Amino acid sequence: MSLLAFGINHKTAPVEIRERVAFQPGQIAHALKDLVAQPAVNEAAIISTCNRTELYCGLERNDLNMIINWMREYHKLGERDIQPYIYAHPDHDAVRHVLRVASGLDSMVLGEPQILGQMKDAYFAANQAGTLGGLLDRLFQHTFAVAKQVRTDTQIGASPVSVAFAAVSLAKQIFSDLSNHTALLIGAGETIELAARHLHESGIGRMIIANRTIERAHNLASEFNAYAISLPDIPGHLAEADIVISSTASPLPILGKGSVESALKIRKHKPILMIDIAVPRDIESEVGDLDDVYLYTVDDMQEIIQEGLRSRQEAAEQAEEIIDTQVSHFMNWLRSLGAVSTICAVRQKAQSSCDAELNRALALLASGKQPEEVLKLFAHRLTNKLIHTPSVQLKQAGYEGRNEIFDAARAIFDIKDSEL
Repeated sequence: MSLLAFGINHKTAPVEIRERVAFQPGQIAHALKDLVAQPAVNEAAIISTCNRTELYCGLERNDLNMIINWMREYHKLGERDIQPYIYAHPDHDAVRHVLRVASGLDSMVLGEPQILGQMKDAYFAANQAGTLGGLLDRLFQHTFAVAKQVRTDTQIGASPVSVAFAAVSLAKQIFSDLSNHTALLIGAGETIELAARHLHESGIGRMIIANRTIERAHNLASEFNAYAISLPDIPGHLAEADIVISSTASPLPILGKGSVESALKIRKHKPILMIDIAVPRDIESEVGDLDDVYLYTVDDMQEIIQEGLRSRQEAAEQAEEIIDTQVSHFMNWLRSLGAVSTICAVRQKAQSSCDAELNRALALLASGKQPEEVLKLFAHRLTNKLIHTPSVQLKQAGYEGRNEIFDAARAIFDIKDSEL
């Protein structure tokens, strides 16, 4: 059996192509069953995200054209629609690819952790659909263990590489325990949503979300057990906030020096971390002159992000070394499967000889022969039967000059040079 990892991703195809080959969650089970119904496909799993659609297959024989045709026909696409964008990794390269994907090394954002959860979803979907066999099951289990090792042994996911992550990382550096603090998030776009998610996962004590459209603020707040307010309500809540993260599309500043000064008086000059990641800025630059305010702009965040990227790239080099080792381990296991049938045949042949001699020995005992004599005869005859064929083959190998057979025999029977 051979392995194949096949698909397209954000590196090979634009979003309009990726959309056309994506599998919706409700399609996955049907698609998997249809795929394994194809000739030579023994098992399969599908991962489909906004950035990639990939098929992982255990094949009776490596038939890439059959997989491509299935993909085209399933999504009703022409050959030219996907041919320029696809990639295919067989066997050893397939294992490497799957391990790199799960470890975040093939992601748009280097080291992002979400892909591992998406791969686990793909595994469970294939398992539930009944399309997961021993080969892919072992590959996925190995993959999850390797991804965990990469996360544990490297800093691949530790450094911030997005504005939202950088903002929350900065907050965690200044306030070591976020559970005792309140964050005010201004805006309700993608960046603020990500910041809210990171804060929630980091155990923030309380969140207030302010937005021009109160309904949007309520929708986002309900997801994270936060409190929603409108922009005009900000002055009444600003004093509660230890952390302020703002990202709106407002053409004019939302927070001025005067309103922040008033909040600081109410707070008895307890410091506030303010992160303005809006362009144009949401917080007047003069706010940064206040003694009890730590104000950071989007430019400051970019410096943190660049440092984070450098750190992740160094970690990625360490991760690649781990993956090199683990690919070898998996391929060694895969090669060992070829020995299973031979081992079974050898054991069966030995057992057959043993059974025959045991029946002979039992018959001799029943006829009144002495047990000691019967046991000696049994051991002698069984030993002769077990080594007869190997002895004949070794003699023939010597006659033909096939010295590699002797090396193999010494390895199989663990014969040391001192025993020759």
